[in-house]
Amino acid sequence: MAHYTPPLRDMHFVLHELLDITAELKALPAHADIDADTINAVLEEGGKFASEVLAPLNASGDAEGCRLDAATHEVRTPKGYKEAFATFVEGGWPALSADAKFGGQGLPHVVNQCFNEMLNSANQAWTMYPGLTHGAYEGLLAHGSDEQKALYLPGLVSGRWTGTMCLTEAHCGTDLGLLRTRAEPQADGDYLLTGSKIFISAGEHDLAENIIHLVLARLPDAPAGSKGISLFVVPKVLVNADGTLGARNAIFCTGIEHKMGIHGNATCQLSLEGARGFMVGAPNKGLAAMFVMMNAARIGVGMQGLGLTEAAYQHAVAYAKERIQMRSLTGPKNPDQPADPIIVHPDVRKMLLTARAYAEGGRALAMWTTLQIDKELGTDDDAVRADCADLVALITPIVKAFLTDNAWIATSHCLQVFGGHGYIRETGAEQFVRDARINMIYEGTNTIQSLDLLGRKVLADNGKKLKKFGRLVADFVEQEGTNEAMQEFVNPLADLGDKVTKLSTEIGMKAFANADEAGAAAVDYLRVCGHLVFAYFWARMAKIALDKQASGDPFYTAKLHTARFYFAKLLPETAGLIRSARTGAAPLMAMDEALF
Repeated sequence: MAHYTPPLRDMHFVLHELLDITAELKALPAHADIDADTINAVLEEGGKFASEVLAPLNASGDAEGCRLDAATHEVRTPKGYKEAFATFVEGGWPALSADAKFGGQGLPHVVNQCFNEMLNSANQAWTMYPGLTHGAYEGLLAHGSDEQKALYLPGLVSGRWTGTMCLTEAHCGTDLGLLRTRAEPQADGDYLLTGSKIFISAGEHDLAENIIHLVLARLPDAPAGSKGISLFVVPKVLVNADGTLGARNAIFCTGIEHKMGIHGNATCQLSLEGARGFMVGAPNKGLAAMFVMMNAARIGVGMQGLGLTEAAYQHAVAYAKERIQMRSLTGPKNPDQPADPIIVHPDVRKMLLTARAYAEGGRALAMWTTLQIDKELGTDDDAVRADCADLVALITPIVKAFLTDNAWIATSHCLQVFGGHGYIRETGAEQFVRDARINMIYEGTNTIQSLDLLGRKVLADNGKKLKKFGRLVADFVEQEGTNEAMQEFVNPLADLGDKVTKLSTEIGMKAFANADEAGAAAVDYLRVCGHLVFAYFWARMAKIALDKQASGDPFYTAKLHTARFYFAKLLPETAGLIRSARTGAAPLMAMDEALF
């Protein structure tokens, strides 16, 4: 059975030593009174909830799954989920970073993101219920009318209600321009929605008294394609003007998916049978409004990958220290026992350090990105706001795709550490692998994220956003360029920065003549950029560890060892990726489809 310990020491390192979070936040009017003690106290309590309440439900929830009553269309979540959600609500956790105007606590998003990482490590399937609720909150906060905000946001913020995103239909996944759900206008200004949605996470459950669905649909006169999509709020139970609950709406769960992983989350098929809905934003502008939720969800999915990477690493390290198997190649390390613990073997260490480097690098990236969101939302400086918005736009597909790809690698490595015992359910290692696999698929597959990064975020503005991040890299390289102790980190960072610039230009020129060139290179390109970002943060963390290693704190010694492992063993992957990206579209597109 897996056990989880919140990585509070490393979170403190990232927040306070790497990011200097309190100084950054105090410059924002909304967070001028924030202090390190408050942040640390919140995370300590959040860690207790994650480790003591959620983690014990992870394996049992996976084994039990959700159950649908076909007659009533009601879904029962696994044993303990409802009680855990009540404890979550009682603790005020849904309101952590929400606007005080709607009952929130108004804490920085970066604090909430640390909490989310711990929740995902403890129990990803359960965490999806409040996670999707926060996405619905963000969507309505950005695009809802004042009346809609007043009516729905307090219930979402308090946790009395949950929320969903209803996009996908059976015939269209990523290509939402093909969706068929209809919205018929009524004389009173409302709409009746008819159609069906699939793969709706948390679409029906017994945790809260109401579910606020945000649904994409078409008006009768809507233009074809993505320009004809509108967004509607469709409550499971209609909400009266005074905020009380009214009649049951005609949106029902008709089936739940039987999935590879995340069994504790109800992934629903929903049928809308003349369900009453209310338009959010302008007609035919629904996809742009939904992107607020989708971008928040993409970062959230990256956090799911990060959470699983950390949890799987902890689980595998504990096993590797206890499991004895063979002797060290350099002689017995535990002569009093019949064999040595497997952590003495080089390849076991390589697998463990891979997971550790991806977890700690991912934590630095995720928290830095969320800090940029806090600054974008909270600054009075227009130039700072624009720079932060550009950096978040650039980095979001990397957070989603690179962190979840890494989680798939890390959880698989950690299962391998267990050997045959990892492949059976009792140890818990295989659940991390199964749960991790969906994160590369939903909220836009990682290929979609790669196309978004290369096409929309880099080539579309001639590298403007990429150059802003490149300036951060260049400034650090210049600052540390004469520091002999930093050369092992700064030199490969600078080299990769130059290579990314050249690769971006080369792909852009080829794609100008043939768009398939961008499609062929995109996945390799995102992974190269992911390593550039990781290398930047690992170099910065190595600098801090070098400066503080004389303190004798083993934390800094371990940080420095992990940084050296990352640069020696993981960053070199970029050489092959760059070579692959440069081969172009011909090896993929030359063969006639009839030959497949």
